[in-house]
Amino acid sequence: MKVNKLINSFNYAFQGIIYTLRTQRNMRIHVVVSAVVLLMSLFFRLNRWEMMVLFVTITMVIAAEMVNTAIEATIDLMTDQYNIFAKIAKNVAAGAVLITSLNAVIIGYLLFASHLTPASQQVLLVVRGSDVHITFIVLIIMMTATLGIKVYLGKGTPLSGGMPSGHATLAFSAATAISLITVNILVSGLSMFLALLVSQSRIEAKIHTFLEVLVGALLGIILTTFLFQLLLS
Repeated sequence: MKVNKLINSFNYAFQGIIYTLRTQRNMRIHVVVSAVVLLMSLFFRLNRWEMMVLFVTITMVIAAEMVNTAIEATIDLMTDQYNIFAKIAKNVAAGAVLITSLNAVIIGYLLFASHLTPASQQVLLVVRGSDVHITFIVLIIMMTATLGIKVYLGKGTPLSGGMPSGHATLAFSAATAISLITVNILVSGLSMFLALLVSQSRIEAKIHTFLEVLVGALLGIILTTFLFQLLLS
C-alpha cells in the first residue's frame, strides 16, 4: 500500500506538470527554451558549477510558472467575481515569474557570453569530450519528448499507461546511450537485457500494450542514436 501511495504521489505531481503544459502557453515556451539552452550547453565549455547554476535557474523558472498557475486556479475556485485582492495576488504571482525569467536571461548571458568566441572554433572537440553531459541531456530530451507525446495524445498518466510507454522509452534510451559510449559488448548486452526486462514488466502488469512498449523502445533507440550522431558529428 505504501508503495502504491508513493507511486500515486508521483503520478499526481506529473499530472500537475502536464496540466500546466496543456493549459499555460508560457509554460510551453519555458520548456522549449530550456530544452534549447540545454542543447546549447553541450557546445560550450561549461564547468560543473556553471551547469549547476544553469539547472537551478531553469528549475526556478518552471517552478515559478507552476506556482503561478496553482495560485490562479485557487483564486478562480474561491471567486468568479472581480476582487481587488484576487487581482493583486495574480499580479504578484505573475511578477514572480517575470523576475525569475529575467534572472534566467541574465544568468544565461553571463554563462554563455564568455564562451561564444572559442566555441565557434572548438565545438566538435568540446562535444566529443562531454560524454557525461551528452548522456544526461539526451535522457532529459527523451523524457521531455515522451511527456510531450502523452500530453498531445491525452491518454494515460506520466508513469502509467498511454502511448508510448515512458518506462520503455527511457530504459532503451539509457541502454542505447550506454552502448554508444562503451566499447564493451558485455556491458551493452546487459544494458539492453535490463531494458527488455523493464519493458516486459510493463506488459506483464497490463499497464501497457505490446504496441505501446514497442513504440517506446523504438523511440528511445532511434531518437537517442540520432541525438548522439547529431552532437558528435
